[in-house]
Amino acid sequence: MREVAEAADRAFSLLPARPDDLSGSGRGPGAARRLHADPDTVERDLVKLVLTIVELLRQLMERQALHRVDEGDLSEEQEERLGLTLMLLHDRMAELCDRYGLTLSDLNLDLGPLGTLLPP
Repeated sequence: MREVAEAADRAFSLLPARPDDLSGSGRGPGAARRLHADPDTVERDLVKLVLTIVELLRQLMERQALHRVDEGDLSEEQEERLGLTLMLLHDRMAELCDRYGLTLSDLNLDLGPLGTLLPP
């Protein structure tokens, strides 16, 4: 969890101090182009962002579950239920990606100098 917070801090440090700094002045012409929203793809891009957040949370939950299993904090029945739930959530994510023409790898946003959001 600390790694996610540190990545978020680094990402926010790259944002301009004021909204009018996004006009491209002082940041080069690339900043304005990256912020341009195409009306034809805005819905798909929003779905991609939402699914990316859900996938990040799913992966964090999975890691926490594995940690609890390794620590022996769960009964056998709880481990079974948790494993089934995580598999169902993964399958549902794949279905949603298919529905919107995305793959799970499409959800791994490139954060520029920070690398990718999700682990490979």
